[in-house]
Order: sequence, then structure tokens, then C-alpha cells
Amino acid sequence: MSRRKLSAALSACAVVSALTGASLLTTAAPALARAAQVHGHDGHPAGEEAAPHITSPRVMAEMRPDEVASLGQEHAEAHAGARAAIRGIGDYPQPTRTNRLNALTDSQAKINAGFDPTTSGAFKQYFPSPEFAAHIAMLPTGKVLLFSFERIETNPEKEPAPTQTTGKENAGRAFLWDPAKGTGPDAFTKVTPPVIDMPDGLGEPRPAPFFCAGHSFLPNGMLGVFGGNLGGNGGSGAKLSLVFDPWTETWTRNPDMSVGRWYPSVVTGPDGRQLIMSGQSELGWGTPTPVVERFPAKAYPVPQTKSDVPRNTPVDTFRASAPFTLDYPHLFSMRDGNVYGFGRHPGEQWLFDPNNETRSDLPARPDGKKRNYGSAVPLPGGPEGPDATLLLGGDRDNPNTLKFSNGTWTAEKSRAFGRTQDDTLLLPDGTLMTVNGAYDIRDYGNGPYNPNADLKYRQTELRDAQGNWRLGPVQRLPRGYHSNAVVLPDGRVMVTGDELQQLANDPDITDDMNGSIEIYEPAYLAKGNRPALDRVPQSMIGYGSRFLATTSTPTLASRAVLLSPTTATHSVNTSQRHVELRITSRAGTKLELQAPPSAAAAPPGYYMLFLLDDKGVPSTAQWVQLGTPS
Repeated sequence: MSRRKLSAALSACAVVSALTGASLLTTAAPALARAAQVHGHDGHPAGEEAAPHITSPRVMAEMRPDEVASLGQEHAEAHAGARAAIRGIGDYPQPTRTNRLNALTDSQAKINAGFDPTTSGAFKQYFPSPEFAAHIAMLPTGKVLLFSFERIETNPEKEPAPTQTTGKENAGRAFLWDPAKGTGPDAFTKVTPPVIDMPDGLGEPRPAPFFCAGHSFLPNGMLGVFGGNLGGNGGSGAKLSLVFDPWTETWTRNPDMSVGRWYPSVVTGPDGRQLIMSGQSELGWGTPTPVVERFPAKAYPVPQTKSDVPRNTPVDTFRASAPFTLDYPHLFSMRDGNVYGFGRHPGEQWLFDPNNETRSDLPARPDGKKRNYGSAVPLPGGPEGPDATLLLGGDRDNPNTLKFSNGTWTAEKSRAFGRTQDDTLLLPDGTLMTVNGAYDIRDYGNGPYNPNADLKYRQTELRDAQGNWRLGPVQRLPRGYHSNAVVLPDGRVMVTGDELQQLANDPDITDDMNGSIEIYEPAYLAKGNRPALDRVPQSMIGYGSRFLATTSTPTLASRAVLLSPTTATHSVNTSQRHVELRITSRAGTKLELQAPPSAAAAPPGYYMLFLLDDKGVPSTAQWVQLGTPS
């Protein structure tokens, strides 16, 4: 932010108080974020006292007694913080980063020594990555797509993303990680998005700034990515429409959407088309769009095969609107064929009918509070697909979980404590795991852009098949805003994200590996021999059909499940799905399995097929594609 804007901000308290805490903490200077907290946007329910905050010596040096007397301590601190920002934060030296990482490494080892890997799992690997991974996708090639932005800062006390920047610095970047190649730099490949001359009037082409977009998978395994950052005005939405092809590892740009979207959500419906909702428009922060768009447009075919690359394929407008006032709603396609939209505001809960293009009301969430960047998961529903969704997190003061099923909200068993920015994953055995989390949006150490996070959020939580939660081992880094996680085909969990924490704990800030990845091995990987899944059909599997899978360990194969690959950002993961398959017959090394009955049970696309033994130990997955064969 420029000196002129910061100086103006000091006399613009009325304007500051009108902005939401989310916009300020995401896009503005730390001092302005603190001002938002002073004016009641700190996420605490009315009448509840916030946790004590720590004021840095840098800000204390700028405090003025006359402002304390006239404005109060916290408001005066906001002004002091703005003056400190004008003077410059200074450097964040390498010894600080190195010492932080060493301390976290030591404490992780000491704490996790008290956990039994056979009951709680274990964190086994930690290694550098070239990508911050604000966005993640588990691809059907076995590789993981990671993307975000080209950083403009390495100091974790400043904003590294070019959200407020226009021109060539406002650029995106993307990498593939190939787990088969290990954990070194050679395991990563840069896959730069298309170079675009963004409509910012500057004429400076750069790789598409697709960070803070929304995404989901197409039936042919390709990833549709919509929206991004136009730059400036607190977060302006780009109209970008892109597809990543995992088979050729290339990007394709399609015609722009009709409206810009910054922080939208995208979900794939039973027809294989993607519904795109919400997000701040090209006009900037505070202009969420109610327009729902669909890709591909109805006049265009849905891509089914690896060669069906959507080129020059537009979106069209869905007839019903989606008036979410807060960004990144949770969207899920459920077993009845409808898309359920769970907004962060308790009153914004809607059902969308993809066939009739209508919207109807769902009951308001009964907790009555905003859930700010919490996670949500469609619960396992057997062979028919999911019919219930679990909502978690999003409120640091509320550990409660809520289930929505059959048109009704019910309270489920609570987690140990409230957290925002959490990521909750469906595991192959049908249990859940929560990783990552924070006190609030970038409220690290109770101060924006302060890397000294509350370390309790490093602790994972595990949910068994009966819905009971228990605390698990701790991850190395605290990871909050922009954190992510995916289940790998071998059953391990990859954890990454949160650029500020990664920068604050970088072992060498001078190299190009500013990100990091952690690998967690769930308890089922420490419970004995795994079933083997040797062969599955290479052609598309039709709904309701029976198909053969070959296993060299038939006595270990007691269950077969489909787990959809994850693509996630900002605690939103619309693709998760766990579908049980019926084992209809056995003959030696061959299992006959029955596919889900319809696209409502499991939308068309690629899935990881796991065999499990009677203790829930999974095989390494094989990829299968569901659809309607020609």
C-alpha cells in the first residue's frame, strides 16, 4: 500500500469501520486490519471478550498519548501501526527463520513421541516446495497441482500476494509435484498459466493471476479454474476461465465469464457441468455477484475423454441466482442430484436444481453465527452416495459441528476447540481428519502479519466411524490462511499452504523453494500388510455396471470404495466424496464390483479405487473413470 493511501487511512476511520474484517485482513495493511478489529470486526460474538493481544515494540514506538486519550488504547494502536507501516517494517533475517523452523521441528518430535502411530498415525516427511499452494488439486495422473501467485515480498510481516497490485507483478504461477520422483527439486515441474494482457489498462501481459479463484474437476479429469485477481480496490475479481489438462500438463484459456469473480466456489454436478457461484466482482471488494454461470455452456458438449480439451468454450448463465453475501460458500452435489449451497452466513443456505435451474431455501443454520472459512465434508453414504454434510470450524470460539441431512440440522459431537482455516479430509476408510487451522484470518499471534502463531492449531483431530473426535499428532508448521491438504493414492495425506508461515520458517530465503510440504501417514498404514489392487478397467465404467478388479491378496479384500480426488482452496473442497462399492462375486484373484447406480450417486469423472481389509487398511489406489460410455 502506498504512503499516500496509508496516510489517508489514518483520517478515514468511518470508511475503515464499514469494511469487513475479512477484506482488511486479506488485502490491506496490518494497521488497517487492526482498525477493523477496533470497530468490532474481530470475529468475536457481541459481548464476548477477545483474547489478549500483543503490541510490537515497533508499534509502541509510534503511540501518541493524545490519541490514546481521545480514541482509546486499541484505536490509537491502529493509528500507530499505520505510521509504523509508513516507516517500514524492516527486514526479517534468515537466522530468525532458521531458528523458528528448528524450534518447531524439535517441539514436533517431542510432542509426537507421545502418540502411537498404530492408533494416531504419524507425520513422516517434511521437505521444501517451490510453490505456496494456496490452491491444490490431486490429479488422476498421480501428480499434485499447486498454484498461487508470484510473491512481491519475502517478509512474513508484509503481504506477499499482489492482491492490491496491477500490472506485471500481479501474476500467477503453478507447479506439479510428482510423488514418484521423491521430495527434491527435480520432483517439481513448473506449469505456467497462459500469459494474458489483463484489462487493467496497463498493457503489461503476465501469467494469468488466477489466485483466489474457484475450481472443480471435469469428467475427463481436467481442472476448470474460474476467476482470480484483477488487482486493486480491496480485491477485484477477474473474469478468467481456464482449464488445466493433466494429460498434457498444459493450460487452455477459454472465453471470459460475464462477471469477475474473486473468491468464488465451483462444483461439478451430475451432468458433468460446473456451476460457478459467488465471488467479488470486477468492481472490487464489497460487490459479491449473485450471477451463477455454468461451464461448459449448455450448447457445448461435456468433455468426456482425454482428447476432449475445451477450447473456445464459453460459460452461460444459470437461470437461478445465488445471492451469497460472503465468499467461498460450500457447494456439494448430493445423492438426490441437487447442489446444496452452505453459505458462511447462517441464513444463506440454498438448494439448486441443476435440471430445472431453480433455487429454493434450506433451513437457516441453527448456530446463528457466521462461520468464517471453516471446512465442510459430505459424509460417507454407502453405495448410493452422500446424503448428509458435516460443517466444521470457521469460528474460533465454537468447536461444535453440525450435520445437515433430510432437510434438518442436527448437532454432532464437537471437536476439541474452535478453529478457522481448517481442512477436513475424508480418508479411504471413511474416517475424517482435520489438519491446519488458525485463530482467525491471518491473526497470527493476535496480530495481522505476525508470524508468531498460536501453536495449538498445529494439532490434528481425528474422527472415527462413530463420530467421535480425538486429538492427534502435531504438524510441523502452524498453517492457517491458504493452507491445504489432499489424500494421495497411496493413502498418505499431503499437507501444505499458508505463505506467511512458510516464509517465516524458510531455511533458505535466497533460493526458489519458499513453500513446504508435510506428509502424514494415517494409523491404517501401521496396522499390517495392505491389500493389493493389481488391475482395474482402463476404459470408462458405466453406472450400475459390473466390472472386474484383480488382486493378488483376495483374502485381505473385504471392502471396495471410491474416493474422489481433492481440489481445494480457502478451506473449501467441493469435490470430496466417499462411495462404497458392492462386491458382487469373487473368483480366485478376481473381484466383481458394482459401479454406483447413477451420476447423482457419483458425478462423472475420475476416482481413486481402494480395496480395504477388515481393519480398514487400504491398498494403494488405482484410478478409474465413471461415466456413460458411448
